[in-house]
Amino acid sequence: MFDDWLEYAIHTAASVGVAVAAGLVIKLVMRLVSRRQSWAKALVLHTRRPFWALVLLAGVWVGVRDSFPADDWLPIVSRLLTILVIGASAWLLAGLVEFVADLALDYNRIDVPDNRLARRLRTQTLLVRRLAIVIIVIVAIGAVLLTFDSVRALGASVLASAGIATIVAGLAAQSLLANMFAGLQLVFSDAMRVDDVIVAEGEWGRVGEITLSYVVLELWDDRRLVLPCTYFTTTPYENWTRHGSELLGSVEFDLDWRVSPQRMREHLKEVLDETTLWDGRAQVLQVTEAVGGYVRVRILVTAADAPTLFDLRCYVREAMVMWLQSNMPDAAPAQRVIVAEPGDAPRARRPRKSDPTATSEIQGLFTGSAEAEERATQFTSGMAREVREREAEEHPADADSGDESARS
Repeated sequence: MFDDWLEYAIHTAASVGVAVAAGLVIKLVMRLVSRRQSWAKALVLHTRRPFWALVLLAGVWVGVRDSFPADDWLPIVSRLLTILVIGASAWLLAGLVEFVADLALDYNRIDVPDNRLARRLRTQTLLVRRLAIVIIVIVAIGAVLLTFDSVRALGASVLASAGIATIVAGLAAQSLLANMFAGLQLVFSDAMRVDDVIVAEGEWGRVGEITLSYVVLELWDDRRLVLPCTYFTTTPYENWTRHGSELLGSVEFDLDWRVSPQRMREHLKEVLDETTLWDGRAQVLQVTEAVGGYVRVRILVTAADAPTLFDLRCYVREAMVMWLQSNMPDAAPAQRVIVAEPGDAPRARRPRKSDPTATSEIQGLFTGSAEAEERATQFTSGMAREVREREAEEHPADADSGDESARS
């Protein structure tokens, strides 16, 4: 009995030694490659631990299979080593996925000015990495379960009723599946990317993370807004960096009629020339409204991105307010009250139908002339025409004067 265990120990040590020697050779090769290629260091960093775990388990597994002395315990030990090898293999595959994803992220940096394509690839890479790791874990768990005979027999019956199981699972997890497909749609349709600036639910923020079920927005005041992926496929939202980060913003003032837009326009040019927030693309000052006792002046300016535009608008607003206070104080908004004597208002003479000059004094869109009355007939019914004809019969003098004016 002792000789059997000794022989097993020797075989196991030999197989482990061979596996370790092969691992050392691979490590030496990777070290030589890493001196010239930076990606080799990242590969070693992500796969070192699962690689050595798999090497040691493979050596022990070979020793157990060839010379394990206890036949009663051999199936249990063999199955345990099989499960451990499956776990180590899944760990190694996950490390390789992490390595490939990090390599793609390093080649597509988003801390550069023109990063639209890089942000799209980064978003897709992050989602594919999560999806690949989930698939690896599910496959590993399935492989572990299939090592048991009872589970393997159960698998045949499960496959036979796969249609019913699929329907039940779909109904039970329709919300989860809807979010998952919505996340895939967002990423691969390029509708949204990581680091995009969007406005959702009235909040302005940056897309910090896109997962298979939710999207995290990093708001401007350091809050985090978490929304399901289905929100962005069913609800309109604003994407300020869809094709570029450049934006145009407005600054509006309600001022008095004594304001001089031309002088404001000249000072606006001086204000924008003194700041680096303005990107030089557009500067416009226009009077957009002149009702209600005020003159509305709108200033349009452009900036490289949303945060810069916000600061630029505040800067322009403050500079123009200070300039108006010191140079044009009369332009401040004011309300006027006019006090008049009761007898100062002129009295208007109300024309009568019998007055021959009434038609010439009342000129309306639908009354007062033959053309106006003809226009009115297009919007009135036959009953209204009969009323007017009856009135013409009762006042023939007015009808004759109207016919003469129509002929003239």
